[in-house]
Amino acid sequence: MMRVLIVDDERLARAELRRMLATRPGITIVGEAANAAEAAQQVAALQPDLLLLDVQMPGGSGFDLLDALDDPPEVIFTTAFDQYALQAFEASALDYLMKPIEPQRLAAALERAAVRLGLAPMPSAAPRKLFIRDGERCWFVRLEDIRLFESEGNYTRLYFEGATPLMARSLLQLEQRLDPQQFFRANRRHIVNLAAVKGIENGEGGAMSLRIEDMTVEVSRRRMAALKQLQEF
Repeated sequence: MMRVLIVDDERLARAELRRMLATRPGITIVGEAANAAEAAQQVAALQPDLLLLDVQMPGGSGFDLLDALDDPPEVIFTTAFDQYALQAFEASALDYLMKPIEPQRLAAALERAAVRLGLAPMPSAAPRKLFIRDGERCWFVRLEDIRLFESEGNYTRLYFEGATPLMARSLLQLEQRLDPQQFFRANRRHIVNLAAVKGIENGEGGAMSLRIEDMTVEVSRRRMAALKQLQEF
């Protein structure tokens, strides 16, 4: 069951989202918030899986809210303003929906959220190879040879066989085509090939990191449960 918190300063907008979510199975609306400060309290108390988040609100924007959270939930932005889309995807938002929200767009975004949260299978088979061009160099690399995907804004850096090219796709775009049983979203910036993990390191306060050759990747608190559920671990 996906736990959703609606954050919007307009009462009618919150009511419309409630109405649209009421027809979707597998979703529980755990609460509402009318501003960033109230939403921060609700996130701490309710631990939602997903935020339906407005951008412009009194007292602080949706981005201010995400910056204030140590480990924010997944996010789908719902807004009347189109100028923040790039900033939203740089914040690893699942989608950026313009008001009035189309039911089909919301349904597709919720399906992506379910896949990200491990609540639904991938909708189609993942590709076996990727073609990568970085400057004048090109690679045609097998997915199983890529040990790490790292977000750099609207681009993604890939790590494989001594090469670290930059690919002109966002981490979210790549994640939608990867098998979640093999490629694990450890945090907002990293997707790890589980076959490349050499060990798990435990830190203070229950923190966990995945060791991959000469680097470690921290697992966010919200992703620890998903990691433990994977058969490989």
